[in-house]
Amino acid sequence: MWNRDDDILELRGVREEPVDTTLYSLSDAAPDPVERRDGDRHLTLFRVGAILVGDRRELCLIKNVSAGGMLIRAYSALEPGAAVAVEMKQGETIAAKVTWTRDESAGLSFDEPVDIIDLLAGSMDGPKPRMPRIEVCCIASVRQDGDVYGMRARDVSQGGVKLESHRALKVGADVVVTLPGLPPMQGVVRWSETGSYGITFNRVMALSNLVIWLKDQRETLRKTG
Repeated sequence: MWNRDDDILELRGVREEPVDTTLYSLSDAAPDPVERRDGDRHLTLFRVGAILVGDRRELCLIKNVSAGGMLIRAYSALEPGAAVAVEMKQGETIAAKVTWTRDESAGLSFDEPVDIIDLLAGSMDGPKPRMPRIEVCCIASVRQDGDVYGMRARDVSQGGVKLESHRALKVGADVVVTLPGLPPMQGVVRWSETGSYGITFNRVMALSNLVIWLKDQRETLRKTG
């Protein structure tokens, strides 16, 4: 029987290499196709969902979720324009339409926008799924060996953050990361790749605190947008 909190684990590298997980975005737009460069090696931890097409119910990997849609890896043929429904939690479905397909990937546009924050907040009840990454765009302060750098945060989870900067961080180095509106968090640089860095926090952030922070970030984006 399918467990709603199962994840598929594909080993394509080692612990210090970049990790691909289901990405949650605060954007209203449905995700576009994401190109992966040849030769990239990643550990993938995508969330498992189910897609309903007519009377068929198939498993899928959820790569990217926004308020307007999602990008999935499908294990059955999908046709652009087809009406489908996606199940991320047992018994709860989201009506959608297939907007494009490319190899095993497919883009879905929701019939009605979903609230990503509510979707994440719902994870606080019952068994907890693997920690999702949430797309953000803000400046983080990073302290390493007495030096302090301003870096752009690209996504965050309860367990860590992805940063971008031309500044050099050493893999394995202890750092302190401060996101606007959150207390400083100690962590370790786990991987680096062409100006991007993955930081793992020493202590997992409470999901309730992360949800509150994301709500504040969304309000800030609305005011400045």
